[in-house]
Amino acid sequence: MGTPEDEILIVADEEQARRCFPAFHELRPHLDEDTFVARWREQSSTGYQIVAIEADGRIVAAAGFRELTTMAWGRILYLDDLIALPEHRGHGYGGRLLRHLQHEAIRRGCDELHLDTGYTRHDAHRSYLRNGFDLICHHMAWRGPQA
Repeated sequence: MGTPEDEILIVADEEQARRCFPAFHELRPHLDEDTFVARWREQSSTGYQIVAIEADGRIVAAAGFRELTTMAWGRILYLDDLIALPEHRGHGYGGRLLRHLQHEAIRRGCDELHLDTGYTRHDAHRSYLRNGFDLICHHMAWRGPQA
């Protein structure tokens, strides 16, 4: 049996999702906790899941993902969110979650694991490259009149 740092928590209910909010808030500071939970609830109804790592009684890293089928890549696991609390970065938690999701993609019969990352997130880019990812495209977005 591993240490708590080795255990991957699969978020199954609102209480567990709320425990992940401090980590998600680092990545998505525009969300308050209630909005985060509402989005988690809505996205969960279409297959979005959160996995997390707990240490010292709190969630220190989390990842949100979903399964997609696309014309470009076939059946993929898509990583929407990956974050470790600032004071817990550099301890391998992000890599542990990435490896878990790589295994999950294989288990589900997905062809690939994909993600988008902010253009200036150089530390994250190094981590992705270190964990077997390739830089294959740029993600473009159009922001409508409501933006």
